[in-house]
Amino acid sequence: MKIYLLSTLSLCVALFATALVSASDTGAGPTADEALKRLQDGNQRFRASQTTIRETSTPSIRGALAGGQKPFAIILSCSDSRVPPEIIFDQGLGEIFVVRVAGNIPDPVILGSIEYAAEHFKCPLIMVLGHKRCGAVTAAVESQGHPHGNIGAIIRTIAPAVEQAKKDARGLSKSDLVESAIDNNIKLVAKSLIRQSPVIRSLVDAGIVKVVNAKYDLDDGTVRLLEK
Repeated sequence: MKIYLLSTLSLCVALFATALVSASDTGAGPTADEALKRLQDGNQRFRASQTTIRETSTPSIRGALAGGQKPFAIILSCSDSRVPPEIIFDQGLGEIFVVRVAGNIPDPVILGSIEYAAEHFKCPLIMVLGHKRCGAVTAAVESQGHPHGNIGAIIRTIAPAVEQAKKDARGLSKSDLVESAIDNNIKLVAKSLIRQSPVIRSLVDAGIVKVVNAKYDLDDGTVRLLEK
């Protein structure tokens, strides 16, 4: 019985690896809505402690991916160690193209990385993923005066979201102000990707790529979509 189960598992892994190679060769892939559903399903597995990452990161799959990759989604997320997209979306090797930076904010290098994945790998979905109690946004809320240095560059980039939050969250607690700034930052970043990148803008205008906003809840592990 054990031998039969092992053989069946090996066959499934081999078929999965073959499918990866085939998808890479043919350029076939999911739509933006299908890609989003795959991420949401993976997050549900993560929350239920039913992850499949081990089964989708085997030596056979590593071998199949050695010659190329075909990720189905691009995720721009915060560098926070508690928010690794591959884990919270239960995605294995070669499945998502992840760009991580404090505060999930773009610069030319990050934009270029996203453009590359959108054009070269034909990823139909770009997700800007923030999270509750983000340290970078909290620092921007608490900042006094004119921040300097490299960390200051992060704070200055997030500052417009903080200013909008102060207008939206008058009279609320500091924690509510931070969460409002996080939400605004996610939305402003998503808009800036389209505004600052002619490549992304043209793909979005053509209906080839979809950009979505999402926020990860550190407490319950849920990724929720935000309205634009």
